[in-house]
Amino acid sequence: MDENNDNKKNVVYEVKPENNTNFKTVQNPGSYKNYDNNKKQKSGTSFTKSILLPFFSGVVGCAVVVGTCFGVPSIRSNILGTGGLSTTSSNTSNTSGYVSQTSLSNYSDTAVYAANKILPSVVGITVEYNVSSLYSMFGNRSQTSSATASGSGIIISEDGYILTNNHIVSSSSDSDYYELSSATKVTVKLFNDDTEYEAEIIGTDEQTDLAVIKIDKTDLPKAEFADSDSIKVGEFAMAVGNPLGMESSITCGVVSAVNREITDSDGNTYTLIQTDAAINAGNSGGALVNSEGQVIGINTLKLQGTGIEGMGFAIPINSTEDITSQLIQYSKVRRPYIGITGMDLDEETADANNLVVGVYVKAVDDFSAAEKGGVKPGDVIIEADGQKITTMDELNEIKNTHQIGDTMTLKVNRDGQERDLTITLAEQP
Repeated sequence: MDENNDNKKNVVYEVKPENNTNFKTVQNPGSYKNYDNNKKQKSGTSFTKSILLPFFSGVVGCAVVVGTCFGVPSIRSNILGTGGLSTTSSNTSNTSGYVSQTSLSNYSDTAVYAANKILPSVVGITVEYNVSSLYSMFGNRSQTSSATASGSGIIISEDGYILTNNHIVSSSSDSDYYELSSATKVTVKLFNDDTEYEAEIIGTDEQTDLAVIKIDKTDLPKAEFADSDSIKVGEFAMAVGNPLGMESSITCGVVSAVNREITDSDGNTYTLIQTDAAINAGNSGGALVNSEGQVIGINTLKLQGTGIEGMGFAIPINSTEDITSQLIQYSKVRRPYIGITGMDLDEETADANNLVVGVYVKAVDDFSAAEKGGVKPGDVIIEADGQKITTMDELNEIKNTHQIGDTMTLKVNRDGQERDLTITLAEQP
């Protein structure tokens, strides 16, 4: 065996890859053949090495590059001329119904726009009360002390009218331990203005939990209202107010539900917008707005308790318009009034007392529409305006479709006989 050839079997070659500072060590797998012994063979493969191999390598390289580019959304978008993610509509979807691209920058811009538009129209409200303890620890009446409460409001006119919640400016208490007076002072702070403006309470309405106050200032930024009847579940919602005294705070979420019937601790039932935008103490009276910064509701309450999270509610702005105008004009809401005290009769109670299902009239107010129309205690109202009723809520719902002075027909069961009565609705005292 050739000594030189044996030595070349064990030759170790160091191959330095292009553009790489690291060396890779490889062992020659077979005998080394020098150029002279393979001169003929090399001549046969020169075309493959010099022409075909570079050509196919180029084709493969191009395929890899193109595939990689089209696999990256932003590169693909630029190549196809569709723009980057920031210009892609959030509503773009493919044929399967899934959103193909979502722009976080668009969402951020929406929140910034809505906040900038509504914040100057939302105010902070501070209310002062007198609190008197009924009994001290020694059994004597203690001295009266002062207390404060805070909330929010929405500017509804350039000349100083502000819409807020009734429970902020008009509180009542049934406690056996203390008495809470009416508000002794109401002050308002405007956006980016440290001046405190004393406000006058124009009108309040406990039934809708709305109130109107006014400050002596003009050229105020009036809030823009949306059509709250057209809002949809899932659309953008921002709550604006002064939670826990932190002025001009915003929280974002969506409309969780519409037409939610919620009964508060005082027994009042409201039809409200539900949202998961955080609403906390001090947000009451503030604005719930859409993506355009337009008011869709008045923040009014939230559900609290173990396991409850993200359940806030707002009064739809459309339902406040008539109330607001009446509070400004009359300082109260004028409502039609029947003038009875009634109770619901279900089938079991009615059978047990030899009566029929409906609204049992326990008492009739003196000089009321009911008394003038011939309604008597012991009657059971079974129809109103031709519609069958079984509860006081149903009777009031029909009554509230009327105006003061309208007539309303009632069908009552009296001693087993049905009678048709007509009453003329008066103003609720």
